[in-house]
Amino acid sequence: MPDTNLQFDEVIAICADIFQKKMKDYGAAWRVLRPESLTDQIMIKARRIRTIEFKGVQKVNDGIVEEFIGIANYAAIALIQLELGVSDSSETDLPLLGQKHKDYLCKAKALMLNKNHDYDEAWRDMRVSSFTDLILMKLNRTKQIEDNAGKTLISEGVDANYFDMINYALFGLIKLMLEKGN
Repeated sequence: MPDTNLQFDEVIAICADIFQKKMKDYGAAWRVLRPESLTDQIMIKARRIRTIEFKGVQKVNDGIVEEFIGIANYAAIALIQLELGVSDSSETDLPLLGQKHKDYLCKAKALMLNKNHDYDEAWRDMRVSSFTDLILMKLNRTKQIEDNAGKTLISEGVDANYFDMINYALFGLIKLMLEKGN
């Protein structure tokens, strides 16, 4: 059986590397985005994955792997925005943001390891398309909570949904990048 801990570290490193490179290209321009806008950005990426899965063909170069990386990174950015709040400026401590990004991916991994213990690696028997659908479901839940001004009666908040989106995206990356051919 593959080492889940190690595989998560590999895909987290890929996501963190892309995040750092985009920060060098764009700075922290995303700091102006409200969490709701980040939810919508993740929705666009998840819907694109689903469209590619249904049609079996794509017309833009970035594929499903790149979109799962984008989902994981945008969900981590949303968690940063929930923590720091929206800024009117992209003038921010870039190394601090890079560290926060990596910290949120690592917190998602810790959550996954706890859940994985209880679910006994069930995700390994799932299809990649199921991860796409679960991300879309989490997005719908998040949008409903956002529309309710963050109030829930018994459910977890938007942060828990963002963590789950990260983990589903990372599961998809593991299946697509590390286990294809196995």
